[in-house]
Amino acid sequence: MSAAQGGGDSKLFARGKVAELRLELNSGSKKDKNFTQKKIALKKIVANMTMSNNDMVGLFPDIVACMAIQSLEIKKMCFLYLVNYARMKPEIAVKAIPVLEHDMEDPNPLVRALALRTMSYIHVREFVEATVPLVKHLLRDIDPYVRKTAAFCVAKLYDHDRHMVEASDLIDRLNNLLRDDNPTVVASALASLMDIWERSDAIKLTIDYSNASKMVAILADCSEWGQTYILEALMSYIPQESGEALLLAERIAPRLSHSNSSVVLTCIRVILYLMNYISDQKQISALCRKLSPPLVTLLAKGPEVQYLALRNALLILQRRPEVLRNDIRVFFCKYNDPIYVKVTKLELIFMLANEKNIDEVLTELREYATEIDVHFVRKAVRAIGKLAIKIEPAAKRCINLLLELVSTKVTYIVQEATVVIRNIFRKYPNQYESIIGTLCEHLDSLDEPEAKAAMVWVIGQYASRIENSDALLEDFLYSFAEEPVEVQLALLTATVKLFIQRPTKGQDLVPRVLKWATEETDNPDLRDRAYMYWRLLSTDMESAKRIVMGEKPAITAESERLDPVTLEEMCLNVGTLATVYLKPVQTVFRNARPRKLPDSPCLQRPDYLDYATAHQLPNPKSLSQFGQGHQPSDFDPRVPGSRPAPPSSANNNQSQQGGNLAQAVHDADAYFTQQANQQAAVNDADAYFAQQMRQMQIQQPGDSFGGDAGHYGYGQGYVVSQSSAYQPGMGGMNGAQGDLLL
Repeated sequence: MSAAQGGGDSKLFARGKVAELRLELNSGSKKDKNFTQKKIALKKIVANMTMSNNDMVGLFPDIVACMAIQSLEIKKMCFLYLVNYARMKPEIAVKAIPVLEHDMEDPNPLVRALALRTMSYIHVREFVEATVPLVKHLLRDIDPYVRKTAAFCVAKLYDHDRHMVEASDLIDRLNNLLRDDNPTVVASALASLMDIWERSDAIKLTIDYSNASKMVAILADCSEWGQTYILEALMSYIPQESGEALLLAERIAPRLSHSNSSVVLTCIRVILYLMNYISDQKQISALCRKLSPPLVTLLAKGPEVQYLALRNALLILQRRPEVLRNDIRVFFCKYNDPIYVKVTKLELIFMLANEKNIDEVLTELREYATEIDVHFVRKAVRAIGKLAIKIEPAAKRCINLLLELVSTKVTYIVQEATVVIRNIFRKYPNQYESIIGTLCEHLDSLDEPEAKAAMVWVIGQYASRIENSDALLEDFLYSFAEEPVEVQLALLTATVKLFIQRPTKGQDLVPRVLKWATEETDNPDLRDRAYMYWRLLSTDMESAKRIVMGEKPAITAESERLDPVTLEEMCLNVGTLATVYLKPVQTVFRNARPRKLPDSPCLQRPDYLDYATAHQLPNPKSLSQFGQGHQPSDFDPRVPGSRPAPPSSANNNQSQQGGNLAQAVHDADAYFTQQANQQAAVNDADAYFAQQMRQMQIQQPGDSFGGDAGHYGYGQGYVVSQSSAYQPGMGGMNGAQGDLLL
């Protein structure tokens, strides 16, 4: 019994020497009619080739000699070797072309197909040129398996040399193959044409209703991958009537119950596409109801397929919310679900939650918040906060649940709850401030930047209602220099808010924080914001109050929704890798062809897409694009020598006076003189402001940033210096009595 027959294939994966393997390959006796010794030697060679042992390339002449042996098993191994090493030794590989050509006339269709497939895989010029006539011949082979293989070889040749394929009639022959009697051949031809269309700008794939109807008719007779190819190709069909789209969607709907997940997801994609061309809303609702069961069924498969189905469900729900509307329970997490499945299910639970099922959802989320997986618990707590923002009638119940979780005093739960409660305060101002005291009891639990920034925001926003707000902020300020920028920015703003609401409480903190933020930091965002606040507080307190304490824009829980244009493109790619990332296709596949809904008389474009298309905002212009008067945008009057072209009036004068060159020169000189005067004026202004800035240096004790407030006509401004913040005319720090709630 040989090693291979004895189940000892693992012994083949030993690093072999070329001389020994050559000896084994050529040592077969005449009695060995089954070529057993050669097969074992070839298996060892293939095993070494798999282990990237490039020494095997030295056996190329011996392998070419073995190709003529009439054994399908030996031919498979020899052809595999040829595909792997042909580009390393093209001068030896070309000797195999006559053998391959001879095999394509073999009576066995498996040998013919194998030889053609091998030849088309080799990216060597001689092989590519020799393959073209052979493919043309085998596209008309009597065996459907050979025709199917030839169809795929056209796409492979297009990948090697697209110009040669386009110059030949291979694509026309491939197109004729769509009328083949065998469904598998038709599906393969469609797959090949789709692959060529994806990579070509010169070829357009169009399918009319008659052809689309014939393709749907053969679906049931195709293999599962053949069905996938046909459904993919149906995305190129553009319905011209609403009835056509509805009839086609109804005819492919039975594929939704297929056992192969690829067929199911591709069928869902085609139905979603055809829905855009159906005008009857009742029919659309009926189709949506048909999409729910297959998505739920996919959740019974392995975790990888589950994850793919869940990510696509996230996408489908944004476009067709009626899908899965009543199936929220199927997305409740199981104890043995992988974390990536649990987190995606959590997103779907949030999307499907409404006033009717909120109690059931909150009960489920309470269980998730006591799990041992920290990442999942954080997501669950955040989902509770987002539900409070999404469903206003349930906000009180969500907040009570958050407070119940905070009372557990688990650090990461307290921190997540602090972040989401900050968002709840923004959504519902002046409604739930009674819970601030509970948050303040857990300040020691906060050690993450986001949680700290959230708590600091709460203290600053409600400084007038928190009795010891100044003391709480001062506790955070002890570690100001070591905090991340996110927390430093929050502390800076909160201190200014405290000073605006309670000047006597904040007048000691503001100068200190502004000094740190302007002198002792390298972050430009922090420094610029501090300078802005300093200037505001030193000039006009009322303006500072309006800006800093102004009404905040309302927040929503729908911030993670895709924009309409991206959503449209993603719905045309359901089931692909792009939908896992929920990113535009070209972000995931750089060379992918972007897709959009093709125009048609029956296209039912959603209102939000019409709005997005009709209200395209212009590209933002940079400051350099806005010139002064008629001067061009690239002219900077502060840069000597950057003389702009004279205005059009000078050119007009020149033409109107019949080419009077002297007059034109005179006009140009006058224009440049005017520009020189303007440059001098700008230089004077720069010098003036430089002098003002020197006078406003904050290193001089007692000066306000921005000079004396009275100089600017603001009699009620606060003077903010390194040592104090006071209002002029009130005796500095001692003149202010009590909290000045402005």
